[in-house]
Amino acid sequence: MAQQSARFNRVSEAIDQFRALADVFDRRRETLARGVGLTVEQWRAMEAIASEHFMPSMFARGRRSSPAAVSKILRQLLEAGMVSVEVASGDLRKRSYRLTTRGRGTLENLRSARRDAIDAIWMRLPQRDIEAFSSFARRLVASIEEYERRPRARAAG
Repeated sequence: MAQQSARFNRVSEAIDQFRALADVFDRRRETLARGVGLTVEQWRAMEAIASEHFMPSMFARGRRSSPAAVSKILRQLLEAGMVSVEVASGDLRKRSYRLTTRGRGTLENLRSARRDAIDAIWMRLPQRDIEAFSSFARRLVASIEEYERRPRARAAG
């Protein structure tokens, strides 16, 4: 029982550290986005628009967001001159979004700041630590996803 309690305490500490790591990542993303006058959601939308086949409805679904929230972000980016939109010929319901020159420059500034942070933080860590972290993270993600797929009836037994 003491061993199980000690292990539970170590697992709890690991979860606390993971939560702290997630919080630090969130703060860093917010700082990077703010540094170029964007929100994190605007940044995510710009990254998606930079890909060839941006569709607002798919973006909303992938972000578990509402279409209205995505429309608001797109309006903000349009007003800021970061993206442009064209109506598809032949189908007035379809819109084609593209980064403007200003939007591409802003996104490149963000990516450059992110690369600088990676160089300053991650590239200085020992390779074996990076590999161990990546391996652990893959296993943890797989375990969490497997747990999420399990039927919820297990508590009823």
